[in-house]
Amino acid sequence: MFMKSLKRGLWITLLCALGNAQAMPRAELANCTRSANLLACADRQGSYYSVQTSGSTIYLRGYDAPSARRWAQTNSRYGQLNFYTGIASDGEAWVGYSRKVGWTTLNRVSSSSGQRFSLRCNRLNGCQ
Repeated sequence: MFMKSLKRGLWITLLCALGNAQAMPRAELANCTRSANLLACADRQGSYYSVQTSGSTIYLRGYDAPSARRWAQTNSRYGQLNFYTGIASDGEAWVGYSRKVGWTTLNRVSSSSGQRFSLRCNRLNGCQ
């Protein structure tokens, strides 16, 4: 269950980091509202999340209805490198980074439960 939640969080992070949804898998669309620096979305399952920007920092908060977990994540951009840290309501924490190399984005995440996740995304080939 953690990997599913982690992947959902990573997809949100990737959308923020890449700025496009071409590599996003087809899924049920969420209803979203936005202002100049805030995006808030909710889906039919009762999950919701928000994305707020402040300079080069992105704040994400959400609730995953299937797992009943609340989570928060902070992303900081330094050139082509994004660092992110997060915590969930069950106490699990994670850290990771995304690094752009040409048209490819390399992503790695480690969690306090000992799990690790890597994802390589390319604008031409999608994510692997």
